[in-house]
Amino acid sequence: MARVAEPAGALAPRGARIGLPATGRGSLAGFGHRLAAVTLDWLASILVTALVVGDRWAYGSTGHSIVTLGVFAVEVFLLTWLGGASFGQRLLGLAVVSLGGRRLTAWRAFVRTLLLCLVVPALVWDRDGRGLHDRAVDTAVVCSR
Repeated sequence: MARVAEPAGALAPRGARIGLPATGRGSLAGFGHRLAAVTLDWLASILVTALVVGDRWAYGSTGHSIVTLGVFAVEVFLLTWLGGASFGQRLLGLAVVSLGGRRLTAWRAFVRTLLLCLVVPALVWDRDGRGLHDRAVDTAVVCSR
């Protein structure tokens, strides 16, 4: 019986197609770690909003939710652009890297954050596990330790 050839890259480990190691430092972060990081970022944003807004808006109100999303967006954008990782990513040992080896520019961090705030692009990913928000700006979330 003739053996059917696999498509190129079908058996390659996650991240190999984009030049990243299969395991260890610099390898693609798994979905669970990325989800935990964004959850930490969101919880921190809720806390900051509660401290800033106080009793003006009840938790869960439209005003409170919009301010929380704004705090989340500013936190993720600034920390990703300036430090290479958001608050939650840094705590969990993750980093956002540009695949071309370039420094992560402000516009890439901004577009990535905007798409992350839309949620759906982050929930649709390729076979390497990169979300559409990372593919759009040619970045990846990797293990930093």
